[in-house]
Parts: sequence; C-alpha cells; structure tokens
Amino acid sequence: MYLPPASFFSGIIMMGTLVTGLFFWKFWKKTYDKLFLYFALAFFIMSFERVLLGYLGVSKEISPLIYLIRLGAYSLIIIAIYRKNQESST
Repeated sequence: MYLPPASFFSGIIMMGTLVTGLFFWKFWKKTYDKLFLYFALAFFIMSFERVLLGYLGVSKEISPLIYLIRLGAYSLIIIAIYRKNQESST
C-alpha cells in the first residue's frame, strides 16, 4: 500500500499535537491551573482534527469542517491566555 507523503506528515503532526496535549495534561494534573487544561484540550482537538483529516483524505484539508475545528482549538488557546492575564491583573 502506497502512503502519500502528505498523509505521512499529517500523521507526524497528529502525534506531535497528541504528545503536546499529554504534556500540558500532565502539568494540569500537578498544578490544576486552567491554562494548562485549556492548552491540553486545544492540542487534543488539533490531534483529532488530524485523525479526521486522515479519514477524509488530505485533499479535503480545505473543507470548512476542518477549519471550524482548527478555529475552535485556536479559540481555546486565546481564551486561556486571556483568562490567565485577567487572573494576574487582579
């Protein structure tokens, strides 16, 4: 079975985001700081997006569904940073 290079690199990105999510999850379990929880969830969502992209095919990367999932993940990161800055300013 031939695996196109784009699928291979998509798998590498999926594993990277999954490991990063587990990294932040570990720190959240130690500190219970919501910043780490939001980051872990965002990276898990990005990992799920890559799995979904693998099932749909890499050619479907321009699908609005893929962009909505990415928007949700990036929004979580922005919300986490905003809330952390609000906590530190009070």
